[in-house]
Amino acid sequence: MISHNNNKKSYKCLAPCLSDDKPPSLGCFGWFIIFIAIIITIGLLPVTIFMCIKIVKEYERAVIFRLGRIVDKKPKGPGIFFVLPCTDTFRKVDLRTVTFDIPAQEFLTKDSVTVSVDGVVYFRVFDPICSVVNVSNADHATRLLAQTTLRNVLGTKNLSELLSDREGISSSMQIALDEATGVWGIKVERVEIKDVKLPLQLQRAMAAEAEATREARAKVIAAEGEMNASRALKEASLVMSESPSALQLRYLQTLNTIAAERNSTIIFPLPIDIIQHFMSKKN
Repeated sequence: MISHNNNKKSYKCLAPCLSDDKPPSLGCFGWFIIFIAIIITIGLLPVTIFMCIKIVKEYERAVIFRLGRIVDKKPKGPGIFFVLPCTDTFRKVDLRTVTFDIPAQEFLTKDSVTVSVDGVVYFRVFDPICSVVNVSNADHATRLLAQTTLRNVLGTKNLSELLSDREGISSSMQIALDEATGVWGIKVERVEIKDVKLPLQLQRAMAAEAEATREARAKVIAAEGEMNASRALKEASLVMSESPSALQLRYLQTLNTIAAERNSTIIFPLPIDIIQHFMSKKN
């Protein structure tokens, strides 16, 4: 057993040959088979040379099995490596970052709202031996685990948290996936929530709520404007009451404004003094 330390976490690999630096014990019969394979390879060298030489690319590693056991502590590659025909098999592991979409998952939120959420996951293999030995298909297992983790994490959130705290949800999913896939030799680099789809009835209800909120806010603003305007008119009336000529000037200004907007309108100005004369007689 060996422990692989990644981000202060201990992951155990199940490969029995990795307990020390010594090669695994194959037994007398195993070494006899290897000896025969070496003799056959040397005897048929011009032909077997093409079967022995293997090449892996820069972003790949090869995990070699000899009679069912892992040959070395470290995977082979990149470049050229040699295998023995009939006794050695190997598997190539891609170390590049892999991206896949999480299919849309329908679930109930904490406040009993049905939503559909999809996402995207970025992961890579950091330990080729563990990714081959500890799980039959690391890529497929990671995809299924991502779907389950998405449902489990989002099921503990309210609708408001789901819509406003996407970064926190993505971080929680990344931590949960990284802890589960570490034993498989996989590092989850990033998890993102792509889209949140709400039911049509819920969308209408939220739109109606938002519209009502905007209307209420508009009424409050209009009321505040009326109150400020009434205060300004009150102050203006107090100023005009102190000077009678101010009211006459305001009257003429109003006439000028009407004449500028509607040129076809005929205006007969009536002096304010005449009205005041009749009002004084009435008093």
